[in-house]
Amino acid sequence: MPPAFVHRITKYDPDDRDEDGSYRGAEKAVSDHGPVEAAYLEAISAFAHATGTAQLEIREPSITGPVYFGVQPASPDHGLGGLFPEGLTGYHDGAEVSLEMALALVRAMLCEQGAWCRLEAGDVFTVHVGWDQYVYVGSDHPCANAVARTRELGLFAEPLTVSPYAANPEVTEVADEAFWDAVRTELRQRQRLLLEETAVVNRRHLLTAENLDAVRAGLAPRALLYFWPDLQPDVGAVLAALPTQDTVEFVWETKDGAIHSLMVDEAEYAELAALVADARSACALPLSIDEHPPLLQAALPDSDGVLRARW
Repeated sequence: MPPAFVHRITKYDPDDRDEDGSYRGAEKAVSDHGPVEAAYLEAISAFAHATGTAQLEIREPSITGPVYFGVQPASPDHGLGGLFPEGLTGYHDGAEVSLEMALALVRAMLCEQGAWCRLEAGDVFTVHVGWDQYVYVGSDHPCANAVARTRELGLFAEPLTVSPYAANPEVTEVADEAFWDAVRTELRQRQRLLLEETAVVNRRHLLTAENLDAVRAGLAPRALLYFWPDLQPDVGAVLAALPTQDTVEFVWETKDGAIHSLMVDEAEYAELAALVADARSACALPLSIDEHPPLLQAALPDSDGVLRARW
């Protein structure tokens, strides 16, 4: 259950909003990297302490991709430098962090450095950041003292019914042992499968009966898994069959067995053909699976077998 009480914390005076709720004042939609940013963090800390929250869970973490719409430029390390080991180890759905670490993540989001996630302590406390320096906190009680402290800091804590960024999970099949038995059945019939692992960073694996257990052991916690037919050895045929109007994800295998992918449309097909001239095999995946569903799909449960991923 989501927290019963939600507040939108901003630097924007509600008196400077028009009848549609749009802000028309002089505040800029960027972080000042100074006193205002510090005030946001202190206000969030006040709500956390009011609810007795010292540890939070990272939910639905992401980093910026090739298309980015932030007002400020993203950071090469997505704002995670020094927070997690190299390679984003530890930055995954379900990872527990201290309140201090959570505030550092909020700072990175306020600065639009590229990382984004929800931070939650069950139904007791939540915090996440929206566009333009809008912060949403949820709590299990009104937290009147934290609201007052927010105002003392020069910010505004406005009550809401629900955050516009609240999680809205879809029902997803759990990757339990019965599911992996179905994967093994597909492998016996097809010899190889392309596994698309969706977590913070998408990865692709060519599965065989021999490497299945090793690949499975290395999957990211709570990852969403799509299983597709094997890549086709006739790369020219895959290129010739590319759609003339849609963007697709082109996946190819190099001679050394590495898997690469690229989003392309018809304007880039000539460059793509030159890029994959030496490819061993390839396929084109749709951006939407509604019309072209994978062979199998599921999300990884936690070690107790419970599916908590909210894809």
